[in-house]
Amino acid sequence: MRQVGAITGRVLAIAVIAMVAAAPALGQARREQRPAAQAERRAQQAQKRPHAGDWLREHKDLPPSEQQKALENDPGFRKLPPAEQQRLRQRLRNFNSLPPEQQERRLQRMETWEHLTPEQRAHARHVFSQIQQMPLERRRMMMVAIRHLRQMPPEQRQQVLESERFKSTFSPEERGMLNEVTQLPLSPAESGAGEGPQQ
Repeated sequence: MRQVGAITGRVLAIAVIAMVAAAPALGQARREQRPAAQAERRAQQAQKRPHAGDWLREHKDLPPSEQQKALENDPGFRKLPPAEQQRLRQRLRNFNSLPPEQQERRLQRMETWEHLTPEQRAHARHVFSQIQQMPLERRRMMMVAIRHLRQMPPEQRQQVLESERFKSTFSPEERGMLNEVTQLPLSPAESGAGEGPQQ
């Protein structure tokens, strides 16, 4: 009986030692799971945040003076630096100066922009900043080409990009930019020559 008790005691002691030894590993496993869980929580919170066009959709039918008041009273707007506040006021004025169909297109573009990954946004900004630096006439041609290419199915788009007409109209660098832009899930550009992605 004593022998059985001694064996049981040794088994328990080994089990306790094993649990104590395993505790740091369990803690490490939990710590390793935390960043993944935090990233998932951040992604869920980002999905719950209102999209960029939500405020405009909600207020677009108000008179401009009431829109201005609503903007000035918005808690998120009040937290912004003065320069950013001024930029948003100007964007609201620009939005209100557009015809209704262009306003709707602008809202759709903002919604599309909201769903891009940070990497896609950075890439789009980079390409469009390169286009913005071109002379006005080249910039207009690029924006018209982007608008047409984005309305085509991918196979047709590729054929057009590789066509002799395109090769004679656009330089290899310009065709590369056009190809990059049309790979991004952006809405077609509006007819304005200088329009880039919504931010």
